[in-house]
Amino acid sequence: MVHLPTAVLLLLTTTASAFTALSPASLKALGPATPADFDHETGALLAPILIPRVPGTANSLKVLTHFQHFFTQHLPLWQLRTQNSSATTPTSNGKKLPFRNFIATRDPPWAAPGNIGRLVLVAHYDSKLTPDGFIGATDSAAPCAMLLHTARALDAALTRKWDAMTDPWAREDERGVMILLLDGEEAFQEWSDTDSLYGARSLAEHWEGSRHPAMSTRRTELASIDLFVLLDLLGSTSPQIRSYYSTTHWAYLSLARTEQQLRRAGLFESHKKYPQAWMSDGGVKELRMNAYGGGIEDDHIPFLNRGVSVLHLIPSPFPRVWHTVDDDGHHLHPETVRDWARLVTAWSAGWLGLDEWIVAKGEQGKGGKGTVKTEL
Repeated sequence: MVHLPTAVLLLLTTTASAFTALSPASLKALGPATPADFDHETGALLAPILIPRVPGTANSLKVLTHFQHFFTQHLPLWQLRTQNSSATTPTSNGKKLPFRNFIATRDPPWAAPGNIGRLVLVAHYDSKLTPDGFIGATDSAAPCAMLLHTARALDAALTRKWDAMTDPWAREDERGVMILLLDGEEAFQEWSDTDSLYGARSLAEHWEGSRHPAMSTRRTELASIDLFVLLDLLGSTSPQIRSYYSTTHWAYLSLARTEQQLRRAGLFESHKKYPQAWMSDGGVKELRMNAYGGGIEDDHIPFLNRGVSVLHLIPSPFPRVWHTVDDDGHHLHPETVRDWARLVTAWSAGWLGLDEWIVAKGEQGKGGKGTVKTEL
């Protein structure tokens, strides 16, 4: 990713949305991310991704298979697919390399294609060609593992909620959720419009042209995205996340509030040693112009340029290990990684309206005050 000049940014219009903050009982019931999943050597979610995974290599396919096996074994109700493309690169000597985007979707069981909006949670899973042996733990193995955790943590609540929704009128505003793991974000030689974002560029173009049936409420696959949330360069201590787009500042503020909820509840493992808030624009009620210069060029750009609403979760400044051989599992901060997994999960649950469905019915009413609803 590179810094994006202000002049090329588009101002987007996003529909107003109701975000339901989770109750203390629900926050606690979601449970923590654990070393069993996030240890850099043995963690079931993270360790298999912490290998060089340049597009077109055996390791790239190995990581893709890890994603597929995870959903197949643990989340059978999710619909899995890949979107494949190929392209030459500055280092491929005229040979086309394959790029494989992994897509896992959980929609309400009654939803017809084209009649559902989705929360799309995104990270890229490829790693840079150079320096030799580059792993990219923050960039973006750890974010990929965080999203696997989020999918698993939300799954049962989604089932309980949708099983209980028997009134057709109550179903109209319901949303689905997608985990999107993109290939080919990194440049092979030097970042440019043609040497970067290979998977994202292909997928955005493909979805823009994929038409739903004529009477659908959403014309294309692209129009089914209610919010595109991109995680990148996460896993180092005390990240400072700016709000890059005024049109999604409402979503950013709800994330900032969720972070503070977790900290006050003692559910952030890194808080005692690193108490500084991650959402550095959390006190800005109305974002007029971002002081950072308008954003950072990353996998969201092909979608942003087509009118998709984007929330970009990337630190400014970048971690000191960025694009060096030190961006490996040993240089991740374990507590911060697990806190990110918990934060993204709790915020996504609020966005999807899962508060009353996280805690089993027999356990509701225990552990604190009830739902807090915030209209954004």
